Amino acid sequence: MRKKHSAAAVFWPLAAVALAGLACYWWHLHHPERNSDLRLPSASLTNATLPAPGAGTKPAAQQKTQLTPVRVGQGLEQPTNEKPWTNSNGASDKNIRAPSTVYPRAVQNVFEMQVALARQGLSCGSIDGLIGPQTRAALRSFQQKEHLPITGGIDDATRACLLLADAPTTVYEVTSNDMARLQPLGTTWLGKSQQTALEYETVLELVSERAYSHPALIRQLNPELDWVNIGPGARLELPSISNAPSGQRAAFVVIHLEGKSLEAWDENTNLLAHFPCSIARRVEKRPVGELHVTVIVHNPNYTLDPENFPESAEAQQLKTKLVLPPGPNNPVGTAWIGLDKPGYGIHGTPSPEQVGRTESHGCFRLANWNAEHLTKLVEVGTPVYVQP
Repeated sequence: MRKKHSAAAVFWPLAAVALAGLACYWWHLHHPERNSDLRLPSASLTNATLPAPGAGTKPAAQQKTQLTPVRVGQGLEQPTNEKPWTNSNGASDKNIRAPSTVYPRAVQNVFEMQVALARQGLSCGSIDGLIGPQTRAALRSFQQKEHLPITGGIDDATRACLLLADAPTTVYEVTSNDMARLQPLGTTWLGKSQQTALEYETVLELVSERAYSHPALIRQLNPELDWVNIGPGARLELPSISNAPSGQRAAFVVIHLEGKSLEAWDENTNLLAHFPCSIARRVEKRPVGELHVTVIVHNPNYTLDPENFPESAEAQQLKTKLVLPPGPNNPVGTAWIGLDKPGYGIHGTPSPEQVGRTESHGCFRLANWNAEHLTKLVEVGTPVYVQP
């Protein structure tokens, strides 16, 4: 016999959500001030003289990295080499109650916080359930967007506003089409150029990118799964994230070289998206000033010019340029946004776990899912302001 819910059991969860919403509204009502960064780029930047055109190059594919397994849903955890993450009054923020199944509700651990931010286009990079600089940067962007104190921590005002509309995970069933996509990745430039596509190598890699997540977290969510013998029909628990097209368009994009981040803003200076971004290793390869989008290409191929890779012994042995086919393991990933500086663009990467570093030849590198999201926000002519 099905147990009936009492009126109180239904009332109190709904009352808690309502109170959280009222708290967020009260905060905005009594703290209407805008952060000073919520402005169009200054005239000095807009009119800045660009460096002389150079031969910026697109980076080669890199090996996927491994991460120490994480603990999901264990409260606001942090790596052991970091100080405890605290709220605004300095108290440790670990004593979080067990996750609730009543939605909407406030986030209750780092994993849920990363999912909630990603759903708003505020990316921490690969979701991993750990506190790090990219997660704090995404949280600061949320606080700036909501006109809250910008602390990079979960204080009471932030917790009242950062809500999960529904469950943070979902069940995904592996399909025969997923399996058909998989193919080994060549180990040389020549080998890659001879493939039909630079596709995913494993199901783990495929579902990790589909869920905007680090492979270690996907393993954590599915501890009993045999990843070696996985096939069609396998059911996986994955973070539930979707950046459905909203119809919004960016009036301009800002790339912060020091912060290694990219942000898209609308014409009213409302923040639309925040993404970690890799920048050039060499300072002279980092353009500063105003650029513009010139082309948007989905699933691009990539022309390897040996002259652009003097550090590569294999490239120097090649006698001609090579065209590498499209795919998520293409050197520029699944999206290319060309800029009006020859050879430069914003693009995806085959190594999303490494985004946010100083390692490219000059382009601005995003995780594939973030590069694809950005293609829905910009158009040919959109200004891109590169700040030091």
